[in-house]
Formats: sequence, C-alpha cells, structure tokens
Amino acid sequence: MLSRLFAPLAPVWSPLGRLGWLRACLGALIGILVTGTVCRLWLGADSALPILIAPMGASAVLLFAVPASPLAQPWSVIGGNVISALMGVAAARLLHDPVPAAGLGVAAAIGAMSLARCLHPPGGAVALTAVIGGPAIWAAGWSFALVPVGLNSAILLAIAWAFNNATRHRYPHRVAPPSRNTHGTADPPPQERVGYTAADIDVVLARYDELLDVSRDDLDALFRQVEAQAHRRLHGEIVCGRIMSRDVVQARPGEGVGQARDRLLERRLAAMPVVDEDGRVTGIVGHAELLAGAGRTVSEVMARDLCLVAPETPIDELLPALSGGLHHMAIVADGDGRLIGLISQTDLLAALWRGHVAERVAGALG
Repeated sequence: MLSRLFAPLAPVWSPLGRLGWLRACLGALIGILVTGTVCRLWLGADSALPILIAPMGASAVLLFAVPASPLAQPWSVIGGNVISALMGVAAARLLHDPVPAAGLGVAAAIGAMSLARCLHPPGGAVALTAVIGGPAIWAAGWSFALVPVGLNSAILLAIAWAFNNATRHRYPHRVAPPSRNTHGTADPPPQERVGYTAADIDVVLARYDELLDVSRDDLDALFRQVEAQAHRRLHGEIVCGRIMSRDVVQARPGEGVGQARDRLLERRLAAMPVVDEDGRVTGIVGHAELLAGAGRTVSEVMARDLCLVAPETPIDELLPALSGGLHHMAIVADGDGRLIGLISQTDLLAALWRGHVAERVAGALG
C-alpha cells in the first residue's frame, strides 16, 4: 500500500551519465562564476541591485544539463527571462499586496512566454523576484528587466554557447531540415512513403495534450533511428563489406573526360569513383559531368560530394542516402579513404530482397 502511494515520488531515470553530469556541473560553475564577476564589474561593488538573481541558477541547469531542450534555447532564455521580469514588475505596480501580485506575475509570465514562444521555467522565478525582491528591485522598476535580468541572461547564454560547443554538444540545438524530394515534385522522399508520417506525430501530440520537453522534429529523428535499430534486431545486421562489389571500374584524376566516358559506355555504368595513385577516393564522375566537360580532365569535372561508408557499416544506414535522390552509389573505403568496394542502388535492393526471402524461408521451415 505504502509503496504504491509513494511510487510517483520515485526518481526518474536520467540519461546523462557520469560524464554528462560532470560536464554540466563544470559548465554551471564556469557560467555562474563568469556571469557574477562580469555583472559585479558592470554594476559596481556598492550597487543596491543584486549582481546575480536566483533564477539564473535554474537557467544554468537547463543550459548546461539539457542544452538540447526547447526550454533552453537562446530565445527561450533571453525572451523568457526578460518578458517574465516585465510581467512581474507590472503585477507589482498593479497590486500592492505581494501575495496576489506574486500569483498574477507568475501567471502573466507563463501566458506571455507561451504567446511569445519562449517558455523558460526560470521565468516564473524571475517574475516572482520582481514582486518580492525588495526595495532595490522595486525602485529599479521597468529597468529591472534589462539590468540585472537581461544582463545576467545574456552573459550566461554566451558562456553556455561557448562551453557546450567546446565540449562537443552542439548549441543552439539545430533540428535537421525536413526531407525534400530532390526532383522538385510534391511527393515525399521515398524513405518517408511507408510507415508513420509527420502528420501522425502531430495527431498523437495533440491527443497527448501535454507539453513534452522535446521538439516534434527531434521526435521524428528519434523514431526513424528506433525503426532502423528494431529492423537490425529483428532481421539481423548485414554490413556493407558483405554486399559490395570489389572489382570496381575506376577513373584517374588526370585522364581525359572522353576516355572516361568511353569506359562508362563500354561497361554500361552510370558513374564510377575517381581514385588517385595511392588508391584514395577523390571524387565521383558520371555521364552528366563528363558530357559537360569536353576537353577537360576528370579532376576538373568530378563531383566531390560522396557517400563514403566503412565496410562494417550496416546496409540499412544506406537507405536514406541512396533512396533520397542525392546519391546513386555508396563508396566503401578504409579509414584512410582508400577504395575497397562499391555499392549501387541495385546491390542494396538485391541484398534487402535476399534477406527478406531468407527470412521467409527460415520461417516456413521453422
């Protein structure tokens, strides 16, 4: 009975890990220390205004512990804190009793942040500080939103921006651009025509009717990776080294485009990798490049945007690249970029089909 009663109070599992917590702690230490030092120099040691307001501690938790959160992005931090300060000052001036003014200030801050799309939980504490912060804050009036609130927020944000990127945590968090059909038609990309769609995510989120601390686009990217991982677990993992072509027709950087084009036509190929004397892949050349480069060398016309993979790469990771229209083959190379093999769209399709047939046969025999 007691265990059921207190079950909702149990700690929630945290994915940060030991290194993540150490990184967050170090970032918060540096962020608050630098912010306080700069603000003390800015305001002067004898300033009646606080050099640091308490809500900055909560902002630091978001900025350094969960920098990918929508609640920790730059506009959420700056806009959320400053707008909340303005709401708190307005509430304090409207209602002279601090208790109802505090409630009004926090409620108005939540509403204003939601309208401005900059929801930031520490903003509620900023609004409360504006109401109950004491004579110095009351005397500052509307300028409290700029100094110290805006100043604290801007400095802490700058430190978080630098620290997170220096520790290989991309900040601000950037969502991958939506997939587009490379042929300019209205159809979705091939890899998105089967399974769930973005509209399905919207419907479920609307039905969920609660704010999740993750963006819809991040959910989509996560679900796509979950699908790929589930496919490997259920159907086994086939790596590129097993299905690649090893006897690869190649072009040399210094040869003429006419010679290279003749080789493509003779072998009935759409494209071939360009390999230097050391066996390193430097580009790829197809009919389009060769037709546009009469009288020039292969290195002058070759494409340099390659789909390079390692032999141990699972073949399902090739599906987005080879089905999206940007690449028609994957080049298998070692760690030094030396050519090992080639996987065409046909190779990939055949491997997936054979894997499907083998699975069906095994199921029938079992």
